[in-house]
Amino acid sequence: MTQKKNPHLKLVKPLDLGEIKQKARIYRKKKVRRYMANAFIAFMVLFGTYLLLTNHSYDAIYRSTSYKKETSDGNRYVTFRDGIVRYSRDGIAFLNHKNEELWIQPGQFKKPVFVSKEHTFAVGDVGGNSIQVFTENGLKGEIETTLPIERVAISDQGVVSVILKNENSPVIVTYDAVGNILVEMQITVNDIGYPTALDMSDDGTVLAVSYIYTEGTTLKSKVAFYNFSDAGKEKPDHQVSLEEYENSIMPEVFFMNSSTSVVAGDHSFVIYEGKETPAKKREVEIGQEIRSVFHTEKYVGFVLLNAEKTGYEVRLYNKAGKQIMNRAFSGEYSNVQMIGDEIFMFEGSKCCVITKTGLVRFKGDMRTEVLAMIPLTGINRYLVMSANDVRVIYLTK
Repeated sequence: MTQKKNPHLKLVKPLDLGEIKQKARIYRKKKVRRYMANAFIAFMVLFGTYLLLTNHSYDAIYRSTSYKKETSDGNRYVTFRDGIVRYSRDGIAFLNHKNEELWIQPGQFKKPVFVSKEHTFAVGDVGGNSIQVFTENGLKGEIETTLPIERVAISDQGVVSVILKNENSPVIVTYDAVGNILVEMQITVNDIGYPTALDMSDDGTVLAVSYIYTEGTTLKSKVAFYNFSDAGKEKPDHQVSLEEYENSIMPEVFFMNSSTSVVAGDHSFVIYEGKETPAKKREVEIGQEIRSVFHTEKYVGFVLLNAEKTGYEVRLYNKAGKQIMNRAFSGEYSNVQMIGDEIFMFEGSKCCVITKTGLVRFKGDMRTEVLAMIPLTGINRYLVMSANDVRVIYLTK
């Protein structure tokens, strides 16, 4: 019996391996493009939402958590590393963000003052004779001075410099963390003036001191830098630089990092550069009355009396002395600090938060007396410290 051919039956060509690979590559590319397009859309949605939330002004808060603890009304709070330093006349405690005490160090202070660098901080007794030096792990050393303390500065290694009151012959003494005297300088007021401020470089080798002196009936300033390493070994009193300011009072001096320091006056500020021998790099005339000064490693800022209308303004500069932000605001705030990219100003329960771009992120009532405020991980999330509790809040409308 003869088998008939099926006219619809066709022979299949042998598979071409190269063609199969090419089609597979095309399919994978299309799949990757679709994935990337979807991921990009999702990113833009999330990024747009983030920008909307972070570039928005708020005037109310939502308290999500509160950690209460009975403490002294005289407590003060400062952020340090990943925790909070609470200090008062009765001593120092290091807290986590839940207001739990990680360690406590008793002390007796008439008027405690806090100074810090990145890894080390100290609490000194202004008018008294004791200084305690700490890391985040606890007490590093104690210092007892022979004369009353006026000003305190610290390096990241725990080296401490102090201005000690001695009638008309003040003394500047530098100690190691456990109280051994490293350098002692007797100040002759008639020659250089009276020391009013000081700060140390991170490595503890350079000390900056601001002096005020009179010429006739006019107050003037001098700023001296002392290097205790080999660079200043052959210099009288280790002094490697001295600058006179005849038309300004310069009561503030501080290091932004190991090689950049700033001297701030009543209407201007000066940036110094140099790790061993700091030299004047730029002088910036502000032209308005400076009410307060704050700084971080990146920025130096000022609260200024508004020259053109009532109220104040906050102005921010980078390390090169370039102005990057200027923002007017109303209300008076006695406490000003900058953490990261945000400026925090508070007085009682009233608070104002301004970003480095000049956006007023928050202006309103915290419903508790604010002693300190720090940003937390998350959007619009902050930790607010008061006399009796530590609370986590969110900014809302």
